[in-house]
Amino acid sequence: MKRQLIQRTILIVFTFAVMMTLGCSGDSEKSDNTRGKLVPAVEAVQARYGSLPLTERLSGVVKARNQVEILSEVSAVVSAVHIQNGDDVAKGAPLVTLRDVEFREQLKQARAAYQIAEAQARQAKAKLKEVKSEYRRTKTLSEKGLSSDAELETAETQVISADADLALARARVEQAAATVAEREETLSQTVIRAPVDGTVGNRNAEVGMMVTSGTRIFTIGQLDSVRVEIVLTDRMLNYIETGQRTEVRAPNTPSGVLEAKLSRISPFLHPITHSTDAEIDLANPGHYLKSGMFVTVDVYYGESEQATLIPLSALYDNPLSGSTGIYVCRDTLNRVPVEPMESGGSSILTEPVPFEFVPVDVVARGRMSAGVRGINPDNWVITLGQDLLGGESGQAKVRPINWTWVENLQNLQREDLLQELIRSQQIPTQDTTSSSN
Repeated sequence: MKRQLIQRTILIVFTFAVMMTLGCSGDSEKSDNTRGKLVPAVEAVQARYGSLPLTERLSGVVKARNQVEILSEVSAVVSAVHIQNGDDVAKGAPLVTLRDVEFREQLKQARAAYQIAEAQARQAKAKLKEVKSEYRRTKTLSEKGLSSDAELETAETQVISADADLALARARVEQAAATVAEREETLSQTVIRAPVDGTVGNRNAEVGMMVTSGTRIFTIGQLDSVRVEIVLTDRMLNYIETGQRTEVRAPNTPSGVLEAKLSRISPFLHPITHSTDAEIDLANPGHYLKSGMFVTVDVYYGESEQATLIPLSALYDNPLSGSTGIYVCRDTLNRVPVEPMESGGSSILTEPVPFEFVPVDVVARGRMSAGVRGINPDNWVITLGQDLLGGESGQAKVRPINWTWVENLQNLQREDLLQELIRSQQIPTQDTTSSSN
């Protein structure tokens, strides 16, 4: 709604400016004897003095807190899907069930093998007990001279062999128990559960679909709070650090701008790009920020030197001299009251006043404003309509405006340029599609 109001106001302003330029030219011909020369209408704002915040504008990607991909750990056919994209789930809740007939059969066989191993271990234990008894009897007879040494050695060998058989049987029991536990774990993996509380998305499972180990089934994350990931170059690390104020610009949020501190910076740089990752933690109670969304991030790391501040739209590249400067009114306009421009309000133009093109040095450039040397902070400067003047000086009727109005126009212009760029990138694709049909 606000955007529509601003667009309608811009249309009114330009229509009014053109009408005043053409309509009032007759009055100036009669009163000022300008011999038919048109007097253009422009917008102007009063410069001010101060410093600009130093910012680094970066692109960021939104990620949910505890965001993880849910992968299948076994290969099987999907038999049931219990949740849908956007559902909130608790930790341990079932997401997908896989066909488990084969795994149950494998578990049944493992349990049977475990029972066999236990029975063999009991047999080996009984055999050891038997040969030990025979060894003690033979030893007693040997001590009385009723048994030969060979018989005693044979009994000893049987004890050693039976003891080894028992150890082997017990090892087989442990192996069979491990196999049973493995089969039970594999069977439990046929029900894929949520590892954390969160919201699910990126569904990649349908009933009857064959999944393999490593197939992504869902993505889950906690959207109540998110993190914005940005990339910093090694040069930026000289002046950007954790704790600095940031503004995350997300048009789909109620305010459009979210403030937070830079939470953390990875100390490890990529060996090729020499860049590193930084993160900003943000509360997201309304779930307006979605994982994977691109946002614009401004990192504030200081302030520029004090200078005269003007809107960026006031800077003009003079085609005659090739220099960058500003059209400045130094006298009568300072006594004209500024009428704040509201949507649907009226426009008030002054009588023609002289303007002079003044070259300036730009000492700092921000998102909306620039710090310059060469003009005074109380000068009125043209922000819209410089092309109508031309040359080094000229006269124009002025609609005085305030800084808020200029910033709104500049913001709207940025959005329009972005939309135009998106449309220009989509047109070739649409044309190709239509021609192929």
